[in-house]
Amino acid sequence: MLRPVDAALIRNFSIISHVDHGKSTLSDRILELTGAVSARDMRAQYLDSMDLERERGITIKAQNVRVHFEGHILQLIDTPGHVDFGYEVSRSLAACEGAVLLVDASQGIQAQTLANAYKAVEHNLEIVAALNKIDLPAADPDRYAREIEQVLGIDATDILRISAKTGEGVAELLRAVIERIPAPSGAPDAPLRALIFDSSYDQYRGVVSSLRVVDGTLRSDARLRFIQAKAVHDVEELGIRTPVPVPTTALGPGEVGYLIAGIKDVGEARSGETVTDSRAPATEALEGYQDPKPMVFCGLYPIDGDDLPQLRDALEKLKLNDSSVTFEPESSHALGFGFRCGFLGLLHMEIVRERLEREFNLVLIATAPSVAYRVVLTDGGVLEIDNPTELPDMSRVDHIEEPMLAATLLVPVEYLGSVMDLCQQRRADMERMEYLSPERVEFVYRIPLGEVVLDFFDQLKSRTKGYASLDYEPAGYATANLVRVDVLINYQPVDAFSTIVHRDSADTYGRRMVERLRELIPRQMFDVPIQAAAGGRVIARETVKARRKDVLAKCYGGDITRKRKLLEKQKEGKKKMKSIGRVDVPQEAFISALRLED
Repeated sequence: MLRPVDAALIRNFSIISHVDHGKSTLSDRILELTGAVSARDMRAQYLDSMDLERERGITIKAQNVRVHFEGHILQLIDTPGHVDFGYEVSRSLAACEGAVLLVDASQGIQAQTLANAYKAVEHNLEIVAALNKIDLPAADPDRYAREIEQVLGIDATDILRISAKTGEGVAELLRAVIERIPAPSGAPDAPLRALIFDSSYDQYRGVVSSLRVVDGTLRSDARLRFIQAKAVHDVEELGIRTPVPVPTTALGPGEVGYLIAGIKDVGEARSGETVTDSRAPATEALEGYQDPKPMVFCGLYPIDGDDLPQLRDALEKLKLNDSSVTFEPESSHALGFGFRCGFLGLLHMEIVRERLEREFNLVLIATAPSVAYRVVLTDGGVLEIDNPTELPDMSRVDHIEEPMLAATLLVPVEYLGSVMDLCQQRRADMERMEYLSPERVEFVYRIPLGEVVLDFFDQLKSRTKGYASLDYEPAGYATANLVRVDVLINYQPVDAFSTIVHRDSADTYGRRMVERLRELIPRQMFDVPIQAAAGGRVIARETVKARRKDVLAKCYGGDITRKRKLLEKQKEGKKKMKSIGRVDVPQEAFISALRLED
């Protein structure tokens, strides 16, 4: 059993950078160098425990681990780099005193490098900058050290040169962390206050929380009060991750560890919760986290309606692990009962859906992604809608406002024209353009969120051969000429396919949707019209032709009136069928028509 350690020997730090600049590889080298993981047990991306993280090669969840180096205790938090998981980064930074800012020596500063560096500065953290991948033939550390100095104001002589792959310079980096990052401050004799910065659900042990002790000492025999949830629980197990969980008797100020207290109700241990001792409680809660605002919405429906309770449980357990997901019940004529879910971005939405299917054995249909619009009515009322079917009758609507983003793009000079053309197509307004160096330009655009959520990022990468980078943050609302496009099958609207688009794009969306549905809906015994309508008029139509029996097969030669009579009889039968017939759209058609990749 371990006891609390002297706070002067502790260093809490995060690794932050742009996507794919080597955070997880650096974590691997630190685990190897400090002997936390034996050579036999070592594997690439050791801290990325989710199958999804390994398959996609990205970090989704921040992970924490304690290692020993030259008489000091280093508590490291490896964070995600993708813009959709920026919320994970800000939560992790709140548990640290410093951050290692990693920059690729062959690519230089990217959009997320800047965003994460500014987040660290906002949290008053000490930044240790390092240029990674100096072993690559394309690496130019001197040039990018000057760029970091120019853009972020960090002295070029203080920037370390490392290779996380080969291990070169990693020991020097850890020494710099010990020298430059301050030890945590906190009063060991004060009433206990600990901040939960992450939680996950274990079906055998309940909620497992990651926490950082700020003041006082957390003991393994304590009875704890969760201040915001107003709940009391006894500690079942207290420990640290090395990265293997190791039980301990106590955690002192500045220490990071995990807590298991037999909590079954996931709402009692949310991120940002303050834990104190119920016998001598602290009066004031720690400053928690601001709840992130969802940017993208979609409906999630179980293919089997009986799975609805399992989907609700799964969403509650996932929300504990990822509190940026929001959900509320909704129903659809076409898909039955499900949930309207909010996400921070499109990748976040894909990851959550995949996690629900893998971790909870569900089969789901996701509707087309949409964003939250603000509708100003003629009587002065204001509605916030995130579901296109909630849009009121246009006669009651004065105007519609759409959410805007301030998007920062870092682009090599040779792709300037192509990127400006893409932004113009997406109704973006340039606010600023600045040369960071002779080879790279920083743009700041004001762009509608609805234009970004679908394929803006993919288009940006393909037009710049992967060299451009993007970061964005909300920037209020702006009035726009928007219209709802409805899809009608056999003259009946199907709410799952409705969406709100700019009036200029309505025809293109409608035509694409009806063409796709014509291929997906099986032929019936009667003609099935598929229409797209916007603003009260039909803008596109396709027809699924009826199956026909050859009623003339037995007629050979002879009188034409006999053939006409048979064809008329068939026509009457088809007409009668159409008036009473229902078109059942197969689930596969919904899945294929709403697939994001298309």
